[in-house]
Amino acid sequence: MKNILNVKHIKGDVFGGITAGIVALPLALAFGVSSGLGPSAGLYGAIFVGFFAALFGGTNTQISGPTAPMTAISMVVVAGIVMAFDGDISKALPAILTVFLLAGIMQVGLGFIGLGKYIKYIPYPVVSGFMTAIGVIILVTQILPSVGYYPKEDMAFVNQFKPYAEESILDNILKDEAGEGILVLEDFKETISRAGDITSTQILKESQALASQEASGVIGALKVLPNAFSAINYLELILALSTVFVIYGFKRITSKVPSELVALLLVSGIAYGFGLNYRPIEEIPSGLPVPNFAIFTDFTLSSVTPYFFTALTLALLGAIDSLLTAVVADNMTKTKHKPNKELIGQGIGNSIAAVFGGIPGAGATIRTVVNINAGGKTRISGMIAAILLLFILLALGPVASQIPAAVLSGILITVGIGVMDYKGLKAIPYMPRPEVIIMLVVLVLSSIWNLVYAVGIGLVIASLMFMKKMGDLTAKDSDVKPLSQEKAWADEIDFPESLKEDVFIKHIKGPLFFGSTSDFQQLSKQIPETATSVIIRMERMQYMDQSGLYAMEDILIDLVKAGKNVLLINIMEQPKYMLERIDIIPGLIPQTQLFDNFNDALLWIKNDEEKNTKILEYLNKRTTKK
Repeated sequence: MKNILNVKHIKGDVFGGITAGIVALPLALAFGVSSGLGPSAGLYGAIFVGFFAALFGGTNTQISGPTAPMTAISMVVVAGIVMAFDGDISKALPAILTVFLLAGIMQVGLGFIGLGKYIKYIPYPVVSGFMTAIGVIILVTQILPSVGYYPKEDMAFVNQFKPYAEESILDNILKDEAGEGILVLEDFKETISRAGDITSTQILKESQALASQEASGVIGALKVLPNAFSAINYLELILALSTVFVIYGFKRITSKVPSELVALLLVSGIAYGFGLNYRPIEEIPSGLPVPNFAIFTDFTLSSVTPYFFTALTLALLGAIDSLLTAVVADNMTKTKHKPNKELIGQGIGNSIAAVFGGIPGAGATIRTVVNINAGGKTRISGMIAAILLLFILLALGPVASQIPAAVLSGILITVGIGVMDYKGLKAIPYMPRPEVIIMLVVLVLSSIWNLVYAVGIGLVIASLMFMKKMGDLTAKDSDVKPLSQEKAWADEIDFPESLKEDVFIKHIKGPLFFGSTSDFQQLSKQIPETATSVIIRMERMQYMDQSGLYAMEDILIDLVKAGKNVLLINIMEQPKYMLERIDIIPGLIPQTQLFDNFNDALLWIKNDEEKNTKILEYLNKRTTKK
């Protein structure tokens, strides 16, 4: 709490917090609309995530709140759960917020188990493809509201789904009857009675839900583009384009005042002042946010279980987003953040935001940079930014409800353009082909299919390619060659000529793991018949996994069965531990055949003339077991 009570930098923190809060306002409203829960959800998320992540987090100058990546996944969660509840968002809300709450709790858990320091190992191509996909999703999905087209209000489009709506409603009736134990196949009287109570309003509502689902996402938006372009609302289009123009134009004049806020106030003020017939955003409730206790009272495991991995993705993405921003803050302030504490703070913020109906958030790079440049030094600045947003909610909620929806659409378009990873896209001609493939796979799958699965598939592909590369490099550095072909090490240069026909020397350079075992397994086949002793030099093998262990065990058994003396030189700690666990040492290779250096092994070869009966007993024992 020392940093919180430190008022040495209070002036800079107040100014930084106010400035960051002003920047956060239009983005919070826009992200709330984009998520599908409305502008108030974005504002609640900015308030609670911003305050509690600053209070409990590990980065003094970080400003947290809804971000483009977190909102994109939240949009998937909202759309999927709303559809499962027949398009009724009020019924779906407890399940949606429960998923958000679960993601926050997972983030806290990730912080406690110390995962923060491992986030940096996520491959750049996966992050690059994902961020560009976020931009594509935002841009494409915002085309419809920017031209004033809303699929569920297009009756010609909605009417196409009436047969499917009737089928869905009937299916729900049958499920209800089955759950109540009154479904009788021989007598559908109850079913017919309930079906007779179905109103045209219910059918229309279900049809609109199906229409909205069909037009959701990138593919859905592209499907209905012809409908949208045939019914353009030019006022909405002008408002959206004007917003984009002001945002980019004002940045050329000055960067000291947030151009998004200027665009929001200017375009909204003109639209409202001239009494234009525009479409306003959803009404923002006045008064303090209240907890949504239905998260707990209406909780059912079945409604959340399908979204467990989505919640985990939200938690991991929020962790990545926050820690990357924390690194930016470190570079600007010459400080060092605490990654695990930051995850705990973000998790607490997201958990509390979910209880109050807010969308999840993370560390926001632009807002954090604005805070630092404006003088923010401690976490007080992040808390002040959140308090400012709460004040705006309480004092200006009814005024904010008059903001044109097209203005927020314009703001989101600039967000979509800005969030793309142009650095990664420009590097495509120069990047290694495997990395290009990973980036494009994540980009395409995230855009047209599923963000969660795309990231998972990208990580799997990246891991497999990395393991293959490491295996190839390891195999290249430790080719299976006899001494006459393999480049001799410094202490082998004077190796006696008289022993070269009798001694086979194998160098293992680098880890022996599942990606490099295939070449190593060829060892026994390439040993000359004349060789009576095999020296395996292991001083450069730092690590051995279970696959490598069993590959070596098989080879050593084959060599000993063939009557060859196997000598192991300078085994490092971890490989030796592994060999001892399955009794290769000393059961198969006795301690007398382990050496600290090459010269001692040569002395043993010269002096050894007798068979090792213990080894033969060991082999017979293993053969009997098999």
